[in-house]
Amino acid sequence: MPVWLDSELLESYVGCTDGELFEVSSVDVIRDTDALDADQRKIMHERYTMIAPIVSFISDDKMRSKLIGSIAEESKVSKQTIRSYLCLYLSYLDITVLAPKKHQSERELTQDEKNIRWALNKFFYTTKKQSLMTAYTMMLKEKYCDAMGVLSEEYPSFYQFRYFYRKTRKMQNFYISRDGLKNYQRNNRPLVGEGVQEFAPAVGVGMLDATVCDIYLINEEGNLVGRPILTACIDAYSSLCCGYSLSWEGGVYSLRGLMLNIIADKVTWCKRYGISIEKEDWDCDMLPATFVTDMGSEYKSENFEQIAELGVTVVNLPSYRPELKGLVEKFFDLIQETYKKHLKGKGVIEPDYQERGAHDYRKDACLTMMDFEKIILHCMIYYNSRRIIENFPYTEAMIADQVKPYASCIWEWSKSQIGANLINVGSRELMLTLLPRTVGKFGRTGLKVNKLRYHCEGYTEQYLSGGTATVAYNPEDVTSVWVIENGSYVEFILIESRFKGKDFTEVQEIQTSQRDIIKSAARDNLQAQINLAQHIEAIAGSVGTHKDIHMKNIRSTRKREQMKNHQDYMREGVSHG
Repeated sequence: MPVWLDSELLESYVGCTDGELFEVSSVDVIRDTDALDADQRKIMHERYTMIAPIVSFISDDKMRSKLIGSIAEESKVSKQTIRSYLCLYLSYLDITVLAPKKHQSERELTQDEKNIRWALNKFFYTTKKQSLMTAYTMMLKEKYCDAMGVLSEEYPSFYQFRYFYRKTRKMQNFYISRDGLKNYQRNNRPLVGEGVQEFAPAVGVGMLDATVCDIYLINEEGNLVGRPILTACIDAYSSLCCGYSLSWEGGVYSLRGLMLNIIADKVTWCKRYGISIEKEDWDCDMLPATFVTDMGSEYKSENFEQIAELGVTVVNLPSYRPELKGLVEKFFDLIQETYKKHLKGKGVIEPDYQERGAHDYRKDACLTMMDFEKIILHCMIYYNSRRIIENFPYTEAMIADQVKPYASCIWEWSKSQIGANLINVGSRELMLTLLPRTVGKFGRTGLKVNKLRYHCEGYTEQYLSGGTATVAYNPEDVTSVWVIENGSYVEFILIESRFKGKDFTEVQEIQTSQRDIIKSAARDNLQAQINLAQHIEAIAGSVGTHKDIHMKNIRSTRKREQMKNHQDYMREGVSHG
């Protein structure tokens, strides 16, 4: 314990600096409290709390001893432990010296353990899915046999091998190494998310996806066409179907149809198919401000990402995470379950359609695309306006307003609430935004886009100066293109009228055929040029040169030659006629 000395006795000593003190110390001191982990800081403060009352009475031996005894009894430690903490603190006057040492890292593995770890990584944690016994046997063969393949006297037992495996096994590594990352993401990873409420606190988050319908359809002539593709947008908050597209084509084409349907008046749309609904049954004619999609190529395409120019945010979910857009996945299940039970024997596919000997459901097809779309519309109207949503998280305000548990009612109520995020946009502006784009070049012959020439009044300076511009074009009709300037679209009209009304593919075929014809005539053209040169040279070579040419009276000479060679073309024409 500290003792009191006369200061004169210490005059011959040299003071020790803090740096020297910590440098020569045998105590492992971490002077930076930020470098301590949570457990070390906790113990450090607990130890200082023990000795803090004693520090005030450090000069009173009796009181100091009494406090040490009471604190040791209260803290259930020995008096010597309290004294050691006190002396340690007084020596350094730094609370960090009371922090415990960090636990040393795991001990180094023995050679047998290293061999077991090597065998597990090489033979067990692989897609070949070998058993533990096989991995153990292979380890003995590779590590514990001599050149002749004879097993050595000392080797680890299978029980040691299995014990090390169980002690070091991590289930995530087990699933990924043996089944692959894709299978782990789909079937094994922890499902701890709260669901769509995490990122859809109000209407305005649309979930997009597409599926191949479980039914075969025919055309108007009765020929089998195949299975249609249904693309849909579901509001993540209310589960309302904002729009759909039913077509034979997927990709960006179906997305354009879907976007147009989202902003369409649904009452007018249903009238096309002879279906009458009230506006409140499907009152959606604006774009959600956020689109949640998977990693499909059409959703990651540059064309679809251009929709961000309208203020829409596109969120691409990671692969194999269907639960993050579970509402649109469930929508497809509900719609197909709704119509399939009523269309058995009419081309609907049953679960056994891929099994050997199963019925060929293609022979049952009898509905056309028009018939099926009417059925789909009726199913969607029921889904939106009559299907009860039992587990919707009702708020107090919704209960007070007696909002019915239908998607259309929840949607209608939520549109007027704070946080609703919908964008009003016209169909022309939407379609122009989703058109593919390329670079056009200005020149004296007009604006050249995709090897075609276009013109618009008021661009004379650009034609003369040259330069480039970003151009939106319609692959299905090359009659017009649109130059994008400061967010607006300026229409340019096709100059070459022979291509008007044709799609881009037809124009390319015509241009390619023309190039092939010209290319095939190139050899004949070269031969004709050679023949022409030969004829000219032959005629020129047969004429002799005149050394003395009279340069006088050119006019009179020219007049005599005119009279000599003058012909009456009228008389010759009548005589020949």
